[in-house]
Amino acid sequence: MLALRYENKKLNVREVERPTAREEAVVRVLLSGICNTDVEIVRGYAGFEGTIGHEFVGVVEEAPDAAHLVGKRVVGEINAGCASCELCMKNDSRHCATRTVLGIMGRDGAHAEFLRLPVVNLLPVPDEITNERAVFTEPLAAAWGITERVTLTEETCVAVIGDGKLGLLCAQALCLTGAPVTLVGKHEEKMRVVRERGIETEKVEDAEKRFRAFDLVVEASGAESGFALALKLLRPRGTLVLKSTFHGATRMDAARLVVDEISVVGSRCGRFAPALELLKNSSVDVESLISEQYPLSKGVRAMQRATERGVLKVLLRQ
Repeated sequence: MLALRYENKKLNVREVERPTAREEAVVRVLLSGICNTDVEIVRGYAGFEGTIGHEFVGVVEEAPDAAHLVGKRVVGEINAGCASCELCMKNDSRHCATRTVLGIMGRDGAHAEFLRLPVVNLLPVPDEITNERAVFTEPLAAAWGITERVTLTEETCVAVIGDGKLGLLCAQALCLTGAPVTLVGKHEEKMRVVRERGIETEKVEDAEKRFRAFDLVVEASGAESGFALALKLLRPRGTLVLKSTFHGATRMDAARLVVDEISVVGSRCGRFAPALELLKNSSVDVESLISEQYPLSKGVRAMQRATERGVLKVLLRQ
């Protein structure tokens, strides 16, 4: 089968062996989405080598002890745990100490014609959700996952920094809690996606004037400048939610964190079931985030395109 692989510091599409079921399910990938994490892996993030990609929708080809899933469209939780530790026994492998992560850590990923995941990781896709919407399940779950880490009310004044794919999803998801949300970005075309859903937007230069105006700030820009802006915007005893993962070190004003008693919260993966419900009900606009689609055979070009200015989500069609 074809797969987009990062090996020996090079990115290539090449033929590899098709996965077999063994004790896990084999899924034929229909669509996969290029994520900023994929781009960062090619820059050295996580030290991963192999088939990249973790956002997908596909059809189950083989599923040991789960024949009812064969032929069904599915998406898949990306963390595969040991199935025996306390966390896995509670059906949450996101922090299992020996987990593998699809296309990120110890497990070949979704930019391929087929992938392999434990049956327990797979969730059927409702008929109402198209493939183009279903492929956003993982990033939308990550955005909605913020609500697992912090409590938001109609009184919580929220800013989301970054008008890329993740920032646009975070702004839309958090707006559903009833909290007033402002998306801070640089690009009018991108910010228009959430503005058309009634979400306030501000250019970075205007937001910088709103010193200590927000109770909670989500940093989703993937840039060091985003951290500095977040601290400017936060009120004393506010909460900074970190969503970006990227290769390299980031400087932060630790003194400001101490003096203003800022709480720093990391937020990584979310659960898929709530995200599927949001997609089913069309609660979030994801179609407007799709910039282009490429065949898997053009995966290297697609990755290059995904890094270019003004481009949002690039999909690979297998």
